[in-house]
Amino acid sequence: MNGKPTPRAAGEGSTRTRLDRGRGALGPALELVHTGRAPTRAVLTAELGVTRATAGAVAAELEALGLIRVDARPGAAAGSQGRPSHRLRLAEDGPVALAAQVHADGFRAALVGLGGRIVATAPGCEIVDADPAKVLGSVVDAGAQLLQETGRHCVGAGLAVPSAVAEPEGTALNPLHLAWPAGAPVREIFAERIHAAGITGPAFAANDVNLAALAEHRHGAGRGARDLLCVATGHRGVGGALVLDGRLHTGSSGLALEVGHLTVNPEGRPCHCGSRGCLDVEADPLAFLTAAGRDPGPEVSLLQEANDLIRDQYADPAVRTAAEALIDRLGLGLAGLVNILNPDRIILGGLHRTLLDADPERLRAVVADRSLWGQSGGVPILACTLDHNSLVGAAELAWQPVLDDPLAALTPQ
Repeated sequence: MNGKPTPRAAGEGSTRTRLDRGRGALGPALELVHTGRAPTRAVLTAELGVTRATAGAVAAELEALGLIRVDARPGAAAGSQGRPSHRLRLAEDGPVALAAQVHADGFRAALVGLGGRIVATAPGCEIVDADPAKVLGSVVDAGAQLLQETGRHCVGAGLAVPSAVAEPEGTALNPLHLAWPAGAPVREIFAERIHAAGITGPAFAANDVNLAALAEHRHGAGRGARDLLCVATGHRGVGGALVLDGRLHTGSSGLALEVGHLTVNPEGRPCHCGSRGCLDVEADPLAFLTAAGRDPGPEVSLLQEANDLIRDQYADPAVRTAAEALIDRLGLGLAGLVNILNPDRIILGGLHRTLLDADPERLRAVVADRSLWGQSGGVPILACTLDHNSLVGAAELAWQPVLDDPLAALTPQ
């Protein structure tokens, strides 16, 4: 050897130096593209606070990992000045997360790519067994079949359940609307079934409304909110979630925001928790159907039946009266939450979204009239916009390690 340095291709050293400097920006850069906040390389440069060259190296590395695509035909927004910037988009054929959801009327599996895009779904089952291991085994099998059919690389799996999930154990503390035992180790069971199916990556589990809020904050009606309150009723019961500065507030052990057990009617129906008149039993689909004098049928889920009744027969006095009663109870609960939490936005999902669409002014008036902060200017109340937002949120759990460190998550060890 002559001691001379090995020749490098022109620009190779400077490109590697820029990438090394920007490696810590890979995760933040991916999150900006993932949430739609960096549609071009120029925006990415400004958001990261790095040089244009470093942003280019970071984008190129994310493209090499199969996560994004850098459009070779740059374009500029109408009215902008200066040199057009390269467009950034998520790779349509990139990796996916396996998302699973269990609720009172069934379960569903899906593959979800970056950006919250649902790539494929498996038909939902409408019978939920009393054995969580059997149910989770079935939903994982459905997800594994999707992965086999699509040939996609899987980064991990997330599960949404209608229960508070205690941390750090990952147990479903109170699956009130399932026949599962309290304290079922859902995360452990889910992880075992995932690994037994040969699916790579970590496995997570969390409350379904928490995950709906996370998905809406990143991709839907909650984008841009700093203190986002989400309240929703799905197939049974009522749940809530709070996103603070982009992260779920789950409390000291994962049990925060059990809003379903706020009392809104002291003389109301007995609740599963032992109290009376909770939102959980006063403002869910079964409560609405009962108030409207309708016997739930076996043909469709309670949620679909309640939504269809409001959308198709709101002129019926019994339906309208029942809807107004639920709106008033929901508004009372929201007002109490506004007084305590002072959110800058409220989003509503499930049947609550349908009630908001049916009579938005009534709900907003109840909240404003009963809340201190509402009287001083009002809190925006919006409908959730994502279909299957709990599934998308479950996928966000699995995507988070990739968003935190794309190289570590995707590079074979």
